[in-house]
Amino acid sequence: MGLPGGWELVVIVLVLVLLFGATKLPQMARSLGQSARVFKAEARGLKADEEAAKKAQAEREQKPELSAGEASPPPAASPADDKQRHDQKN
Repeated sequence: MGLPGGWELVVIVLVLVLLFGATKLPQMARSLGQSARVFKAEARGLKADEEAAKKAQAEREQKPELSAGEASPPPAASPADDKQRHDQKN
C-alpha cells in the first residue's frame, strides 16, 4: 500500500472541500504552516540550550578546583569601589 496518487488525491481534495468549505482550507493550511514553523523554532531552541549546557559543563570540568589549603583569588575591584576608597582617603 503506497501513497495515494492521481484520482485518489482528487477524491481526497474533493471530500475536504465538501467537508470544510473552500474558504476554510487556506486558513487551515496557513495555521498548519505556522504550527510547523513554531515547532521547528522550538526544536532549534532546545538544541541550542542543550549545547550551551554541555559547553558550561565542559568549562566547569576544565577549571581546576582549589584544594583545602588554597585561598580563592580576591574579587576584582569595581570602579565604584575605587571611588569609595578614594573618597575615604580624602
